[in-house]
Amino acid sequence: MAKTKNTNERQLRELTKNHLLVPLITTIIVIGIAGVLVYGFMNVMIQYTVNGKLSAEYDNADYIARLYDSGDDADKYLDMCRRSYIVVDENNSIIAQRGRNTCSFEGSEVWISNSGSEIMAYSDTEVDFIHTSDYGNVKLDTIRFVGALADSESEYNKRLLNLINDVNDAQESGAQSEDSREEMITSIAMDSTIYLPIWVEHGLKDGKRIIVQAQLAIGVEDVAVVAGFIAAVTLIAVLVFIMFVANIFRNASRNKRTLKIFFTDPVTRGNNRMWFLVRGEQYLRKGKTAKNEYAVVNLEFVDYRNYCLCHSIAEGEKMLVEIQNRIDSRLSKEELSAHMNASNFALLLRIYADEEALKERVLGIIRELEGIHTEHAFHFQAGIARIGVKRNEKGSIVRRRDLNLELYYSNADVARTTLAKRDESGVAMFDDKLVEERRWKDTVQEHQQSALANEEFVVYYQPKYNPVTDELKGAEALVRWQSPEFGFIPPGRFIPIFEDNGFITEIDHYMIEHVARDQKAWLDAGFKCVPVSVNVSRAHFIESSLAEQIRDMVDKAGCPHEYIEIELTESAFFDDKNALITTINRLKSYGFSVSMDDFGSGYSSLNSLKDMPLDVLKLDAEFFRGENAGERGELVVSEAIKLAKSLNMRTVAEGVEEKGQVEFLARQGCDMIQGYFYAKPMPGADYEERMKAGVKPKE
Repeated sequence: MAKTKNTNERQLRELTKNHLLVPLITTIIVIGIAGVLVYGFMNVMIQYTVNGKLSAEYDNADYIARLYDSGDDADKYLDMCRRSYIVVDENNSIIAQRGRNTCSFEGSEVWISNSGSEIMAYSDTEVDFIHTSDYGNVKLDTIRFVGALADSESEYNKRLLNLINDVNDAQESGAQSEDSREEMITSIAMDSTIYLPIWVEHGLKDGKRIIVQAQLAIGVEDVAVVAGFIAAVTLIAVLVFIMFVANIFRNASRNKRTLKIFFTDPVTRGNNRMWFLVRGEQYLRKGKTAKNEYAVVNLEFVDYRNYCLCHSIAEGEKMLVEIQNRIDSRLSKEELSAHMNASNFALLLRIYADEEALKERVLGIIRELEGIHTEHAFHFQAGIARIGVKRNEKGSIVRRRDLNLELYYSNADVARTTLAKRDESGVAMFDDKLVEERRWKDTVQEHQQSALANEEFVVYYQPKYNPVTDELKGAEALVRWQSPEFGFIPPGRFIPIFEDNGFITEIDHYMIEHVARDQKAWLDAGFKCVPVSVNVSRAHFIESSLAEQIRDMVDKAGCPHEYIEIELTESAFFDDKNALITTINRLKSYGFSVSMDDFGSGYSSLNSLKDMPLDVLKLDAEFFRGENAGERGELVVSEAIKLAKSLNMRTVAEGVEEKGQVEFLARQGCDMIQGYFYAKPMPGADYEERMKAGVKPKE
């Protein structure tokens, strides 16, 4: 399995990447570009200087050529020029020579600015710092030349002067005396000038050519300018580099502070969610933790919102800080904790014993937190997800390289939500059953829209009978899911999921449309129809146009309004009371009956019955079950029926399964009974047979 990278790791990489690497790369690139520009500019300067000196030397070569062409009497004048030269014929054979021949005969044509023409130039074989280029220029091999100068303070100059001395000593004419050569060397040394040779060609009479050794004088001032320029640029580069390095360290320091803020919870000033997930994964993926089992705990402060409401948000945050401190005091150095959100904390605990011991330890933490405030009774609920030891196919322990801590925290949260309907503290473990439930929930949500479009939801009808005459007086429409993939799915497997995700409103529309359509078809077929009640969830009552939506759906099917009854659950009466009353009055004005379903299942408000203009009161099945279904239960049912009659409401008893219950309800004047004693919920075809009979079938 490939190692997964979760969102938190990506966010952390986005925060930390480039803070050091990018400035460093930028520094290198800038310095590199600057170096290339400086090197190029320096070469241009040197090129300009060398070409200028070559132009001056070409004048000397031109003078020597003219002397040579003047005749044999010119020899004494040629000796005075102190220049080596060679004369070649049309076949490049040497026919005359003065001094040492160090011409390489490797060169090309170069441009001479003062004459406006091109000449042939050749490099020297011994002092070969000057070369010709294919672009009509001569160039100085700067790197080698500067490197030679840097060998020592005087070694290069001395070597160069010796070469010049050797050249002078080798003059074939021998006219140059020892004193004159010494004088030249002294003059060169005194002048601190370096002479770099290059051979230039000039045409003679009769097709011959003279190639003269030109001496390009590189003075101290020339070297000083170049060296000064290099030194200045180097200094600037060093300063820029220091600035960039300083900026890198500043960025690193700033990044460290940013990372600390990124990992700090703003309320508790301790660790936050990101820190727990990132650092926790890093810790659990280490080799030293592979042999140990751990548990992720999702701990919720149940009373947090109430505490903030009664006191203040500031006081609530102080309490969160105290809770964090208490939790940290109960953990070892190898265990982690963090404040995840408003009222939730995360713990990473090492498991030392069995599951019961783990639960007891978490309960111990909860008991300590419950006593954190002597004047308030706090409650805490925890979900636990275990992280076992990972093994390979050979049974050997391996590192948890692909561990996703957020998934384990989510599993712990799923376990904790099983306690959410309780008010007291508690601990719940995550297990395979919860995994299956979550998978089923995902499956239902994945298929719900297509099931609606394909009309996989089927309307079942449960008849309601008069307990005195056994006459059919009504029915309730109940939804069932007949899935081609999963088969018949009972409502308890999908209705709670639809209520949680809001899809129940789509089911409400679906049921009203189909019941209205069925009622219209039965009326057209001549059946003696009775009102059918359809449940409308409390989630629908936030819509101010609910009554109009129901009216339009029923009208579209062509069904008379008196054959549709709208059932509201008792819990809906604890929402927006004024909006609910407005919707009920609109429904009644359109000719619909309205009933309260499951009366008695919760803490029913008699005041709500006084205010709500209801038509039918349905008594919950729990009135007829359990230990309290005796005299006390009958007394409550009897008084509820009397109360409904006093308020001009009809009554329906749900969940009736025994004959004795039917006889009791008949004596109390209950209008209708709905339960297994008379009939189970049935498909529309079976319900048609009940309508044809009109009364309960004989057994």
